[in-house]
Amino acid sequence: MGASESKLVFKQGIFRLSEEKAIPASDPYWLGFWELPESVEDVFSLFSPNDIRRTRDASLENLETLLLAVTSRLSTLKDHPSFPDPELAPERDALNCIRVLTRTLPFIYEADHLAEWEEKFFWAMRRRKSRRAQVAGEVLFDESQPDDTEQKAEDPEQYEEAKPLAEELLDSLIDLLFYQGFTLPYSPDAKSRVTYAIWQSGVGCKQSISTNKDLESNRSEILRLLLTLMSKSMYTSSALLPVQGVRAVTYLATCADKQIVLSVLCSLLNTAIKYNAASWRIPYDHMVWKDSRQSLVAYSLQMLLVLLLYPIPEDGRSPAPKNYYRHFLGRLHRPEDFQFLADGMTRVLSHPMQATSYLPGTQKQSRRAPEVIMLFWEVLQCNKRFRAFIIESNRMHDFVILMIYYAMEHKTDLSWQGVVRMCVFVLQTMSVEPAFGKNLNKQFEAQDTLPAAIRLPQFRGSYADFLIISIHNLITTSQGRLEAIYPALLAIIGNMAAYAQHLSLTTSTKLLQLFATMSSPSFLLANENNHALLQSLLEAINTMIEHQYASNANLVYIVLRSRKRIEALRTFTLEGGQQEMERVARRRKEGVESPSTESFAQPSRTNTNETMSPPSRTNTNRSSTDATVEDNTFTIGDDEDSDDDGDRPTPSQYSPSLRHSRATSVASSSAEDAVPVQLRGMSEKARGKMPASAQSFSRQASTTSLTRVGTGQFGGFVPTAEWIETWLPELPLHTLLTLTKVLSSRLPPTTNGNTASDDHMRQEANARITELLQFLPESAEQPAVSAILSAPSPIRVHLFEWSTLSLGWYMSVLWSLIYAAEMHVAPAASATASTISNTVTGNASMGIGPIGVWNGTHVKLFQVSTEGKREGPSLSAPRGAVDAVGSRLVDGVKGLNLGGLMGRVTGAGGNLPSPTLGNSEGQGRSSIREV
Repeated sequence: MGASESKLVFKQGIFRLSEEKAIPASDPYWLGFWELPESVEDVFSLFSPNDIRRTRDASLENLETLLLAVTSRLSTLKDHPSFPDPELAPERDALNCIRVLTRTLPFIYEADHLAEWEEKFFWAMRRRKSRRAQVAGEVLFDESQPDDTEQKAEDPEQYEEAKPLAEELLDSLIDLLFYQGFTLPYSPDAKSRVTYAIWQSGVGCKQSISTNKDLESNRSEILRLLLTLMSKSMYTSSALLPVQGVRAVTYLATCADKQIVLSVLCSLLNTAIKYNAASWRIPYDHMVWKDSRQSLVAYSLQMLLVLLLYPIPEDGRSPAPKNYYRHFLGRLHRPEDFQFLADGMTRVLSHPMQATSYLPGTQKQSRRAPEVIMLFWEVLQCNKRFRAFIIESNRMHDFVILMIYYAMEHKTDLSWQGVVRMCVFVLQTMSVEPAFGKNLNKQFEAQDTLPAAIRLPQFRGSYADFLIISIHNLITTSQGRLEAIYPALLAIIGNMAAYAQHLSLTTSTKLLQLFATMSSPSFLLANENNHALLQSLLEAINTMIEHQYASNANLVYIVLRSRKRIEALRTFTLEGGQQEMERVARRRKEGVESPSTESFAQPSRTNTNETMSPPSRTNTNRSSTDATVEDNTFTIGDDEDSDDDGDRPTPSQYSPSLRHSRATSVASSSAEDAVPVQLRGMSEKARGKMPASAQSFSRQASTTSLTRVGTGQFGGFVPTAEWIETWLPELPLHTLLTLTKVLSSRLPPTTNGNTASDDHMRQEANARITELLQFLPESAEQPAVSAILSAPSPIRVHLFEWSTLSLGWYMSVLWSLIYAAEMHVAPAASATASTISNTVTGNASMGIGPIGVWNGTHVKLFQVSTEGKREGPSLSAPRGAVDAVGSRLVDGVKGLNLGGLMGRVTGAGGNLPSPTLGNSEGQGRSSIREV
């Protein structure tokens, strides 16, 4: 039978699946599902979504029989002593069973009305006929469920208790990942065909096993099916997912077999970390198929993250089981393993910073960067030794730069908001360690080598200066996109404050610019919780002064220059604030700048990008040019915060009944900005009293601290004088007021204009500044200043606490990345892209590349937008006059991206990278483009 004829027969069989009722399990018809398809493309192109949905809704019994048939056939092949013999137990049969399951499962998960059937069919204990010796060519399926009458009529001994179907399938797939001749090279001396050997050298293994494209492709197809089995997550809301969990992920993550867990963990980890795509140096190499290992690397990284991130749900009767993958990752301790991980992650993340080219469209975005950032964050959280290794070495500086780079590069890109937030949380996770703040005092020598996105003009300072200025730039240039994580950005400054020394004049000015904005009436009266952000910033500035007074003369000087703003804040009233806002509004209408903000509000001439983001959402009609006038007010809100001090219980200390009783209310809440809650004011002593699980960033879900910092858009906030009195007296202004009272007399006069007299005054002022800076160390002996410095505020650590909503956000980011990486080309371009990829790989039957596993299914965890706009002419998508030249180039390179339509995946925490439909890189996303 030729290839075309077999495709026709296979398609006819698919029609029969939905048109004929209750096809017997013994019918040879079922053989066609694993014997007829020639490739994964056959299964996905011929078995269309409409075919699957029609069968699911009209002939569910046939779909049951199909699932039982291919699962039984796969299990039988795995147990066959000759597998993968091409005659007795063909490899192709196993691959086609895997492909059919991969194709059909998402359409079962999307059907809410099948939830009860799905639970019973996949996870209930079974009784089946005892297995008999079977040979290739026979119908290898005898698992139809007999009714009671039939079972009584037959010999009871013919039946046996069997594991749930899903557990049997998962066990078979894990075994097949380590099956000689199928995913591992054949070894005649092995005692068993299933050998739990780590695929790649690295953690836990000194030597890689030999491999080839066929073995790697088979691993990729198995991993893809495992991800599909676990993708039930996509069809659960982000609020309910951490509470309900996913049975398949729970089963794998709680596997107590240490050998299996370590083999899978190290194989996935080493494969993902060791792969180096930098060996290709031709232009546009990021758009060309490279080798079969790319798919394996992508699926390995994705499955590893799904297992590591997963919080085991509690059943309400006993503590949650342990996630053994997370447990063993946290047990790594060898420096060489940490070096291996750090080197691999740095290589991936730094690749876009090192890629330079003058050819259009060759700027390379690391397609694995979001997942690697997520992996780095996970290892930091669950392995305190790795955290110490990174923070106590110079590797910390590398990762600070990398996180700032990705945050700054994509701060206004909606499709990267989830990743930008992760970068900020990574910095906050590192900043809780004292060594982080101390190491930031190292001089930053390589500033001129940084990419333009994060390079600071004429910068000369320490890493502390670089980080604080970068945080200021993130807030002031992100157009309000990062408002949900302003508390986290301020927490980073607060955590490093006690150790920051010799901050530059520019850095000190940036801090007080933020203070000027946050203390303005338009900001404080915008919603009921903005004052908490002002309090966090004041606490950070106080900590810098009280703990490093003699080393921060520049900061003290800028504080003295801001004395009027500080004093005005102490006497702040509702009436005065409203009058100030009206005055500013009048001046704006007259086209006059507000003089009270001139010293801090104006953009720097050396950095013209430093304009404040647009005002609150309630003022969306205001022009963008007006947004920078009124105290540079930026939108703050929609954040989660906590004002509680002292000891905090870990999530696991809250009763499971509370978790489940709140499921309904949580489900009705918006999780769009459900980021980790900032725990303000936790002292070192209080932190030390916390259980170890809390100090190591437990991934267990919690429903505590779900209060949000509102923005006023929920019903409109009306400030009152009584409300102001609840927080104004609590602002920590004592330190700053004391300094301004004691030292303000030594400030030089301010100058304006360009006259000779002004020049003389300016020279005198510079001399006074020098005198003031020299006097500041001596001023510590002043009684009022000495009283402050002798009893400084305790060093506080701003942690964050995982909640149900924030865990849902986190998992939505991950699954959005997985969905986007797997998106396939539109049908019209499918044949062309498939031909190109097969030409490059040289193997038309290989299961590498994205095949659109979840294309067109109704996911709930995030939003999928297939609408987009075509971009202008490019070498990979020529238009108009350049069609002929572009087409020749495409034909010559083979494998360039031919798609032009954009798709966008929107996660609960912001949009995720936008894949270009037609992306020819199998498991990566296309270069990120704004839609």
